[in-house]
Amino acid sequence: VQLQASGGGLAEVGGSLRLSCVVSGRTRSTYAMGWFRQAPGKEREFVAATSWSGGTRDYADSVKGRFTISTDDAKSTVYLQMNSLKPEDTAVYYCAADDRIARGRYRLSYHITEYDYWGQGTQVTVSS
Repeated sequence: VQLQASGGGLAEVGGSLRLSCVVSGRTRSTYAMGWFRQAPGKEREFVAATSWSGGTRDYADSVKGRFTISTDDAKSTVYLQMNSLKPEDTAVYYCAADDRIARGRYRLSYHITEYDYWGQGTQVTVSS
């Protein structure tokens, strides 16, 4: 399984960006997908997660109401739409896949250790 993230860049406060993550390899329908971020000097933190079908989604409190995670099965892609960006959203963003069904887990995952595959990261910088 390979994940290729893209879409990062420079945005102004209050602006928007959309991150994409193309998933290739094994079947994806059993996966949960997540987005994490890591700011300089900080630990990697959970941002959002979704089942591949999109029926179950959850967000970190810091991004609720501003970010939306979604999937497009035909394009094998997971998106993170980021609106109303703030300077504190500046970080490297990573997409990740959790082969949860194979592990007998049916809930979404929120910790980095629960994810099996990772993309390379894409930089998001929000200027104030």
